[in-house]
Amino acid sequence: MQWNFEVDANTLVVRLAGEFDLGAADKIRRELDDALDSSEARHIIFNLSSVTYIDSTGLGVMLGRYKRISQYGGKMALVNPQPQVKRILELSGLLSIITEYSDETEALAKID
Repeated sequence: MQWNFEVDANTLVVRLAGEFDLGAADKIRRELDDALDSSEARHIIFNLSSVTYIDSTGLGVMLGRYKRISQYGGKMALVNPQPQVKRILELSGLLSIITEYSDETEALAKID
């Protein structure tokens, strides 16, 4: 799995590529928490357009960050998950609490 983070104003944009599973989840969780701790980010956007698979540990990372930012009035958005990933997000219930957008520009404009 590959990833990078970028802070845009008060939003942490997380771009992931590959399989978001047990093999990457702990490292991404730590790096996300470090990025949130060291920035002014209140919101998170997960760009999932290049994620080919997500398992329960990947879902757990996203849900944990959602709970963290929600405590302080922050929001989370998902960008363009592939159909197989979107199906897992639907089944898990995450799409009922986190808004999905077609691209990062739209998400950045509407999340704040």
